[in-house]
Amino acid sequence: MIDSKLQAYVEAEILPRYDHHDAAHRRDHADMVIRESVRLARIYDLDVNMAYAIAAYHDTGLAEGRELHHQTSRRVVLGDENLRQWFSQEQIATMADAVEDHRASAKEPPRSIYGKIVAEADRIIEPRSIIRRTIQFTLANYPELGREEGYERMTEHLGQKYDYGGYLKLWFPESENSSKLEELRQIIADKDVLRRLYDEIYNEEIER
Repeated sequence: MIDSKLQAYVEAEILPRYDHHDAAHRRDHADMVIRESVRLARIYDLDVNMAYAIAAYHDTGLAEGRELHHQTSRRVVLGDENLRQWFSQEQIATMADAVEDHRASAKEPPRSIYGKIVAEADRIIEPRSIIRRTIQFTLANYPELGREEGYERMTEHLGQKYDYGGYLKLWFPESENSSKLEELRQIIADKDVLRRLYDEIYNEEIER
């Protein structure tokens, strides 16, 4: 069970920070990463409180920009004295490493199984959701791009990250990510399907 006081603290002081992020990284994203992280931690008989906290803090650094958000999130963990109520100094150090290591574009693998868990949980792959989040991120961070430029940016991003040879790494067979990744790759390969999904979701997002 997750410590009730830890959960109360996170829900009151940490998760509200996500309300100010771009639409692709708000509280629903944090909740999703938390659920999957805790599920994987239970499968591997790990400390669920650590997995819960790591997931909750993993994107807090977005408040200071995306490029170095993983490093900023690490500093948030190390600087939060309240965590000492529930975790040892060694555990906090492991949690900080895991938060920093979660980024998909990291060139080195996570330093611990906790880092691999939050990295895997952060990569939950549902093709339509991936396309939507990419559109949301573009609209929020590149408002000068029109529909066509946004489509070009999306296809470039999907190719670099999710297509064969992309930088995305998966770690756990218990995750559904592998089969979902193959489904997404089939969509990326079918330009007619990809364009139809893009236009449909793009229209939904700009009408909000």
